[in-house]
Amino acid sequence: MLLQNPIQMSSNQNDTWQGLKTAARGGLDTRDYSVGGLAGRLGGVGVNASEAMAGQSNLDEAWIPGVEIFSRRVFQQKGRGYFAELARPNEGVLGRIGLNPRQWASALMHRDSAKGFHIHPPFVPDGEDPESWFKKLYADSPEDYAIRPYEKEQWDVMFFLTGICEMLLVDERAGMPRRIMRFTIPGDSRPGPDNAAVVIPPGVAHALRNIGNEDLLMAYGTSTTFNPAWEGRIESDVEKAPLPADWEKYLAMNAG
Repeated sequence: MLLQNPIQMSSNQNDTWQGLKTAARGGLDTRDYSVGGLAGRLGGVGVNASEAMAGQSNLDEAWIPGVEIFSRRVFQQKGRGYFAELARPNEGVLGRIGLNPRQWASALMHRDSAKGFHIHPPFVPDGEDPESWFKKLYADSPEDYAIRPYEKEQWDVMFFLTGICEMLLVDERAGMPRRIMRFTIPGDSRPGPDNAAVVIPPGVAHALRNIGNEDLLMAYGTSTTFNPAWEGRIESDVEKAPLPADWEKYLAMNAG
């Protein structure tokens, strides 16, 4: 049971703060320490990766279709370091959804840096209505992975090796609910239940920031080879830390 904040126990808030100047009292705010529901925190203040993975079965109304977060085990080797697998062909989550990256790359983000939001264009067949196409893929046949055109659009699968990553995802696909997911994943250098990898579909804007005290090192695979024309930027000024005002503005934007 959470103890009530002593500051909030006074029946007269003005008496509690009577020792402050009027201007300071007028600008006071108190932090809300209450714990909201998982779905609300996933789309708001954010959750740890282990919370998202454990609660996924109850997050149908909050989860972005096509996104996968899957657990990774890091084996500590006493006196030497640690070892952790990334992926095996046709096994695990990537094998289940039929995603076999055609290109692998690495990226490093220095402490207190951020990147995104950026987004890759989803493929829509000629003559197909985008909303109907996405409904077919993610609502009517969500487990028919064979119909996903991985070779014609860029899907990302990201692994984190060092540092601590805070990731934000926003679904911007036509006709899809504009859902937001925000979660934290530590790298292999910090073994624990939150070590995970993330699959990001095209049409889902994504941003990352390094919230740890060391460089954030990533390894990531893509379903297609790099195409500069597919690197869409939204609010490019967000590549600064801490969380900039235009990130907040973008996240709060009404669905169009």
